[in-house]
Amino acid sequence: MDIRLDRDLTDHRIISLLQEHLRDMARHSPPESIHALDLDGLRRPELSFWTVWDGDDLLGCGALKQLDAAHGEIKSMRTANAHRRRGVAAAMLRHLLDQAAARSYRRLSLETGSMAAFEPARRLYASFGFDFCGPFDSYVDDPNSVFMTRLL
Repeated sequence: MDIRLDRDLTDHRIISLLQEHLRDMARHSPPESIHALDLDGLRRPELSFWTVWDGDDLLGCGALKQLDAAHGEIKSMRTANAHRRRGVAAAMLRHLLDQAAARSYRRLSLETGSMAAFEPARRLYASFGFDFCGPFDSYVDDPNSVFMTRLL
């Protein structure tokens, strides 16, 4: 697996994967509880976006948002449906943790869904040492959201 920084998010395969991600979020979450970012949101300067490749096959993606000098947030973690159960998400999560450490973040947090469809994601994050926490940054309590954090 080759993890690449993407600066412009213009590749049609990346756009398709992100559209798949947003459709999936809409299928499992009410509109007011969807915190997934669109292309413009992912192009913001406080975000870095990476993709995971196997040759020309796009396997997944993930982003890191700087909340402040010591705190980052994981955004847009996604494995393409055709490549699930191959370790893509774990590889991306390791990469994001390494990037957060290289940036000297002391904490890394995330928001994910509370519904059953998000259970595999919650298990993955827990296996990497993330613990449940309350809302952070601009999030508010929401029965459809789960917040997790990890000290680095």
